[in-house]
Amino acid sequence: MNHVWELVRKPDNIPIVALLVFVIVYTWWAFHKALKNDRQGYLDEARLSEKIQVWPNLVRVEFLASLFVMVILVFWSFLIDAPLEEAANPTLTPNPSKAPWYFLGLQEMLVYFDPWIAGVVMPSLIIVGLMAIPYIDINEKGNGYYTFKERKFSIITFCVGFLILWVSLINLGTFWRGPGWYLFFPWEEWDTHRVVALTNVDLSEVFGIHTRRADYSLNPAAIVFGSAVILGYYSLIGAYWLKKRNSDLIKKLGFLRYNIVAFLFLTMTALPIKMILRIGFNIKYILVTPWFNI
Repeated sequence: MNHVWELVRKPDNIPIVALLVFVIVYTWWAFHKALKNDRQGYLDEARLSEKIQVWPNLVRVEFLASLFVMVILVFWSFLIDAPLEEAANPTLTPNPSKAPWYFLGLQEMLVYFDPWIAGVVMPSLIIVGLMAIPYIDINEKGNGYYTFKERKFSIITFCVGFLILWVSLINLGTFWRGPGWYLFFPWEEWDTHRVVALTNVDLSEVFGIHTRRADYSLNPAAIVFGSAVILGYYSLIGAYWLKKRNSDLIKKLGFLRYNIVAFLFLTMTALPIKMILRIGFNIKYILVTPWFNI
């Protein structure tokens, strides 16, 4: 357990530990308030009928909070030693070589996807998805008060996207990835000479379809198989539409907004699916083509 303590007390990791603690506390508090409102049938926030002005009431509180944070950061810099390292040496690569904590999620995604997907496509979809929320959110309820019953889909989607697909990836890259980017338990000592024999295969090979032929050229049957799997996965958009097209929600959402929401949701859930396939079953790619791999 000494290694756990060394990881936790490392100056670079202290903010990540604080992040995990605050995320757990505030998530619990939000769900506690939401479920309380849902159970009792009336809103605690509705009793707050008094209105106050932004200036000076809110601005004063925000100013004091910013001063408090600045004082904490000043004392933090005195108590915790986090010196700048020497200039980068192109002939010496640290092992493990980790990105800053706010990019660890993207670095972890590189294990499961090609660089152009993990570094360009997925971050772009995250930004586009966040920008699209005001235009695709048709639920007028749940604004200004805590509730879960009235915004189940939105809250669950946010929790999956932020807690599981972002915070957990930062946690995984910080405390579970060691030399060689191998997986280590947090209490395991990092062995820089560790070699793990991993036999990664493509999904088509699990079903007896080799990705490459004897001359190492790509097997067209494997390309067709992988394309069919991906198209079948995204065909769930149309299948759900056909099943629920007469429901009030789908009618209110509209064809275009429905397709945008469904595409972003399935793309988001594709990441944990790919992680499970890679970590649990050593499946590297679903589709291998001369131009890109998925």
